[in-house]
Order: sequence, then structure tokens, then C-alpha cells
Amino acid sequence: MASRSRRPERRQEPLSRERIVGAAVELLDTVGERGLTFRALADRLATGPGAIYWHITGKAELLGAATDAVVTAAVTAGPTGAADSPQDAVRAVALGLWDATEAHPWLATQLATQLSRTPWGTVAPRIFESLGRQVQAMGVPEAHWFTASSALMHYILGAAGQNAANSASAGPVGADVDRDEFLDTVSTAWEGLDPDAYPFTRAVADQVRGHDDREQFLAGITLVLTGITALHRPGR
Repeated sequence: MASRSRRPERRQEPLSRERIVGAAVELLDTVGERGLTFRALADRLATGPGAIYWHITGKAELLGAATDAVVTAAVTAGPTGAADSPQDAVRAVALGLWDATEAHPWLATQLATQLSRTPWGTVAPRIFESLGRQVQAMGVPEAHWFTASSALMHYILGAAGQNAANSASAGPVGADVDRDEFLDTVSTAWEGLDPDAYPFTRAVADQVRGHDDREQFLAGITLVLTGITALHRPGR
């Protein structure tokens, strides 16, 4: 009687917190926060929910860990060499967070949640540290570190979050909307406002047409950095 050959066992990567968080990020990107369940996560990892609970205690911790993983990658991206100025390093962090909120539609909401509800967690200190070190390197007096770093963080996260919201509003329902046509509609509407009530808005209405959000974001970073430098220059 011929013996049956054994089917080789499939070798799987050991389950770890890093694997779980990586799979959670993938699920969040595809199905959003409501679709992130331990059952769906277990199916994706080909394991049981109990094995996941050994590493992660609940969904809140999972969302926090996923947010922190994406933020860590974002703030460590870009130029880090000794020749880079502190201002260039701030721009790199800013663009890293901007790109992350575009790549991960759920991130902006989670950042707002983490910063408002659990600022003692890992996310807020990680962003604050990445910006604060550069503020310190710019020669800002210690008494003003918190204010200057906060101004940068609030601008970066506010602008990146608004951009993410704009992208979300142009999702499946508005996917066929041409951006230039949309901006032209806004410009035309602003140009038609009451000249006595909205003289400034009418004056800049044409600048809305064809503007680049990323370039505008970087211009805002330059404005904030210029203000910090001018206000705290040596001898002032």
C-alpha cells in the first residue's frame, strides 16, 4: 500500500503587536473605523480574536496604536541630515503629516480624537517633540517653546485635516466633480458677493481659481516660521 505524502505545513509569520497594528491600518484604509472589528482583523490575520486580545486589549487601544504607527512614519520621513536647517526639518514633518492624512482617510479624525481625549498618550508627544526640537534649534527662548511649537502643530494639523475633509467630501458622491470647475464656481460666487459687506473676499476671489493646496500649505508653514524667527531673533 502506497503511503500518502504529507502536505507541507504552511509557515506563518508569528503573530505580534506590530503585525496586528499593520493589519489594522490596512483595514482602516479600506473599510474605515466602523469596519475595523476584531473579527475582521482575525480573519485578515488568519487567527482567532483571542490571540489578538493577548496583544491588544480593545478597539480604543488598537486605534491609538494604528494612529501612532502612521504618525511615527510620517514625522520620521524626509530630510534628516546634519546640513538641513531646522526650518527644512519642520517642512519635512509638515509634509509627512499632510501626505499621511491624504493616504489614510481616517487619520485626521483619529488625530483630533487622540489630541483632545488622550494628549498624554504617544501621538501628541510624538508630534510635539518632532516640532519642538526644531523650534529649540531655531534659537527660540525656552519661555516661548510651547507657544511656538503649538502654533506650528495647530496650523499643520488644522490645514491637513481640512484637506482630508475636502477629499472625503469629494468621494464616491462627488468623484465626477472637476476640481478646477469647483474652484471656479467658488470664485464666481465670491465675486458676486455684496461689495460693501465683503470687499476683501471679492478682492481675493480670483486667487481661488487654480490654486495648489499643497503649495498653499507650505506657504503657510513659511509664514509661521518667518513669524517665529522674526519675533524671537537674537537681540530682540
